[in-house]
Amino acid sequence: MDTDEQENAEGDQASSVSVGEPPSLKRQFRLFGLREEIPRWLAVIAGLSAVALCAGMWYLTTNGPGEERMLGHSQLPSIPETIEKLPSVWDADAPERHLWDNTIKSLTRVVIGFALAVGIGVPLGIVCGCFPLCRSFFSPLVLFGRNIPIAALIPLLLAMFQTGELQKYMFIFVACVAFIIADTIDAIADVAQRYVETALSLGAARLQIVFKVLVPLAMPTVFNSLRVMFGLAFGYIMLVELMHEGEGAGGLGFLLNIARRRGLTEYTVIIILTIPLVAWVIDQMLYVIQCWLFPWKYSEESKRSMAFRLSERVLRLFWKRRRVSTA
Repeated sequence: MDTDEQENAEGDQASSVSVGEPPSLKRQFRLFGLREEIPRWLAVIAGLSAVALCAGMWYLTTNGPGEERMLGHSQLPSIPETIEKLPSVWDADAPERHLWDNTIKSLTRVVIGFALAVGIGVPLGIVCGCFPLCRSFFSPLVLFGRNIPIAALIPLLLAMFQTGELQKYMFIFVACVAFIIADTIDAIADVAQRYVETALSLGAARLQIVFKVLVPLAMPTVFNSLRVMFGLAFGYIMLVELMHEGEGAGGLGFLLNIARRRGLTEYTVIIILTIPLVAWVIDQMLYVIQCWLFPWKYSEESKRSMAFRLSERVLRLFWKRRRVSTA
């Protein structure tokens, strides 16, 4: 075999090695790999470590009797003092501090106001994303709605709707609708133009392109932005509930106001910890719905989600029981 033939043979062997990807060439796990996925157990440990670090700082700053603390009781209660007050927030005889009832009341207000914002914002955003003339017409209003401070809306809405439930619904609506419109416009704009051109070449009409090409391809991004916006809306409701006092007010913001006025720092901490916990549970539920609605987009990502795997098991158990009862 001459030199040229030997070099060609070595080149073929090298190419076959690169295509075959033997175990020796597989990418090894690195602890601080750039944009590399880490094992599930490591992700759980890292998250628990952050929680443990915060709990440790809380314990150190509030440990000790009286004046020996870094932070006094009026500033931040200790962990044992907070846990001691937990049973009282579930006391049915004290509705003004019952945590579950007031959480449901705040959540109901957010759901109604946010549903109204979605019902108006998403269709309007689709129209603006598809037709530049409509986008130019609504862009000043969207820009104004996105940049106005949320707290500045409270006096105006109080003057228009007083302190009833309608005022809280409209507050969530006004606070969210401009962001929903803008995110929907961006989602429509991010759809690649080649899909539109392919539909046009196949003879599709304008409305067919909108409802069969642009909207289906943009919906996963729209739904993901709605997930994020709902969590923000759950925080917005606290602002308006802080302004409503008296009988029938209710809500987590109302509880925070009562705790502040009475100097009950333990209740303040419990409520503050409850808000992100409830928001996280809702976010996980919305994420599961998102994975079921758009499997072509989130099929690989959903395999790493514990919430999605749990929902699959529950659904399988439900359908198995239904089949057995039908038989």
